[in-house]
Amino acid sequence: MGPTKFTLIKKLPTNKRFNYTPRFYKGKDGVKEEKYATKLDAYNESYNKNDFGSHWHEARISRRNRGNGGLNLTILIIAAVLALVFLWIIDFDLSIFS
Repeated sequence: MGPTKFTLIKKLPTNKRFNYTPRFYKGKDGVKEEKYATKLDAYNESYNKNDFGSHWHEARISRRNRGNGGLNLTILIIAAVLALVFLWIIDFDLSIFS
């Protein structure tokens, strides 16, 4: 009996997308075969023009924006105001700090 695989600890590998193009189908446009060693390598990295799922995935990845991932000043101000309102409601006495 081989080693036991725990799927909770180690993630299973994701399946690779099948990118098949028939031999005489002209669905892949704009492929420059000169840049690659073989013709198979050139057409392996491009998608068919009617493969909308791969085009959608590529567009989503190119549009990702991580520029606004930091802590927002507006959220900090709202959290501070809510904390002060909460302290006022429970009648918190600030004189214990002095």
